[in-house]
Amino acid sequence: MEVRINTDDDDGFPTRVSILYKASGRILRRFKRVTMLRLTVVSLIILVSIYLRPVTANGPIRLLYHNDLDLTTISRHQSVLLLPAQRHSSASLACGNFHEELLDVNQTVLVQEVAPVLRSETFQRSFDSLQKFWIASSGRTCQAVDANGHIIIVSCLRQLPVLCSQSAAYLAPPQSEFLTVVSSQDLQITGFRDLRSFRFLGIPYADKPERFTYSSKFTGGNSINATQFGPPCVQTGNPQSSEDCLFLNVFTPILPQGNITKSLLKPVMFWIHGGAFTGGEGSDPTFDGGSLVSRGDVVVVTINYRLSSLGFLALNDGKTNGNFGLADQITALDWVREHISAFGGDPDRITIFGQSAGAASVRALMASPKAIGKFAAAIPMSNLAGSNFAATYSNYFTIPEEVSLAVNPILNETGCATANDQLACLRAFDAHALVNLPDTAKFLVVDGTFLTSSQLPLNGSGPVANVHTLMGFMRDDGAAFIGFPTTDNVTQALAAQGLPLSAANNPLSPVPTGPDALANAFNVTARVTTDVEFRCLDQATAFSGVKHNLFKSIWFYEFNRSYQTPGFDPNFPNCEAPIDDTHPLGDTTKEYYKCHSGELFYVFGNLPSTTDRPYRDDIDLPFMQQMVDIWTSFSRTFNPNPDLAFLIAKGFRESAAQLARQSRWNPVTEFNVNSKPLRQLQWPSFMTNFKEKEQSK
Repeated sequence: MEVRINTDDDDGFPTRVSILYKASGRILRRFKRVTMLRLTVVSLIILVSIYLRPVTANGPIRLLYHNDLDLTTISRHQSVLLLPAQRHSSASLACGNFHEELLDVNQTVLVQEVAPVLRSETFQRSFDSLQKFWIASSGRTCQAVDANGHIIIVSCLRQLPVLCSQSAAYLAPPQSEFLTVVSSQDLQITGFRDLRSFRFLGIPYADKPERFTYSSKFTGGNSINATQFGPPCVQTGNPQSSEDCLFLNVFTPILPQGNITKSLLKPVMFWIHGGAFTGGEGSDPTFDGGSLVSRGDVVVVTINYRLSSLGFLALNDGKTNGNFGLADQITALDWVREHISAFGGDPDRITIFGQSAGAASVRALMASPKAIGKFAAAIPMSNLAGSNFAATYSNYFTIPEEVSLAVNPILNETGCATANDQLACLRAFDAHALVNLPDTAKFLVVDGTFLTSSQLPLNGSGPVANVHTLMGFMRDDGAAFIGFPTTDNVTQALAAQGLPLSAANNPLSPVPTGPDALANAFNVTARVTTDVEFRCLDQATAFSGVKHNLFKSIWFYEFNRSYQTPGFDPNFPNCEAPIDDTHPLGDTTKEYYKCHSGELFYVFGNLPSTTDRPYRDDIDLPFMQQMVDIWTSFSRTFNPNPDLAFLIAKGFRESAAQLARQSRWNPVTEFNVNSKPLRQLQWPSFMTNFKEKEQSK
């Protein structure tokens, strides 16, 4: 820069000034360049430090397992942890926080185990289809994998979700390195993981209630150790059962770890166990939720509730109104609605499902003003109804009726009949002795609060949960509830079981002509028992439901394949597939009775559960896969027809192909109720007519 100063002097002063300013200008320009260079270097240092600084990622933690349900090969498979997006500089540390490492570069594992679960995530739009995921580095090179299992070299500065190893084994015990904590409101709940899911066992959902009072929200403390099942509720034959028993268990594939978008929350399957309202527990290994969770992408909750007289006794005192076990189920449902989002579950997509007395519970909840609106779908499996002892599960006593039938004998047997305070006397009586008395109060009653009608009001006269409903029974459900005949006289055999004698010599109930006369008589009594205790009222429920437009949708099934649970196998071996020299485990192609509880292993995906319940043939496994896919599809979409694209994305192509070869399952409607509204669940399945309609009239 040159600055010239005008002056009248001629001694050269202006020239000297000009030179001076030129020099100063050059110095100034150099200073600016140096300063800018320094500023640029500082900026680069700051930017690099920001990129290289580990990022604390906050988001959902997923446990992903490609579950083909084949427990005979489970040791060959592995699951992975999927952590939120972060830079590579923090990815290894993030895995280390779970005592794991960045997933090793094993092409076979990536393609066969990891790619299907990643494609499932992208199919559900948890990630973009082009998303990459961090895996272990190769030297100084940062590597990622795409949803097809292809390894890609990427910039270490990118933010990508992280794939970690997952070393907890199938049904692993709660070891310290596998523990995980969920925060929900003021609760800190410590669970753990195994191969298939995050597991939170023995969560108290209610305080221990005073005997014969209703349960209320748990207030026992903020820190909960949920690594062991809680004791079951007091019942016969189990000395470890307790009155402090109101626990639930949560199995989940995802932990939000903070806020999570609604779209990432999973549907919830809320299981209510059976057991005649006198036995059972949510911790039964048959009901382990790991298979439903990992294959079906749902959250599973199993619960305990009070049983027998401790759960259902009522008095004519105006305050001890019974239904305590039913109220426990609603308290558990309230807990789930309040806290399940912290476990990745959607409180607006809860499906209540249960079998036997659990199905009766589902049906009662569908009629309960205290429960309606708290669930979106229902699956009553093998609901007891109609005649004989089954009637009380779906037709509810008044309190005076229960007192007359069951409570007065209990008062006499306990010595409380003459007590000044009968309630105080019963509360002081030993709990285990109480449930072991000759008489028990195990009946749902119309108490005016939890139940306001004598049955589910299918004529539209009372409250009914307007929810999606899937219901049905085993083909020979009643065969487990009668004794084997001691006479081949069908009339006498029917009379011995308290069955309608009109079924004898009736063309609607033909007697088989096999060589075993007693077996022929049993065939008739088993069929009639199934009709009067299951089929007739349940089919009528579907018919009335569509006639009065009570349900959002209703789907009906009959199971025609079964595998009996070892703990419940009456009239052995009639409920077993016939054994011969070429079929030592049972020939499922031959006829056998498809009895009560024979669907449970299939629905929960837990075959083989014991050494004496292995796969009998090459159909047990694919049929189980199909049943898990159907039940979880209903939970996700309220439609039991699995999305074939979803199954293919998860790598279950054979299951998708088999389902594609079958006709679709249609809901019961007013247009098909008299044609083919029933799904026969067998291999393969098909639509058919309601059965035995003439016998039901």
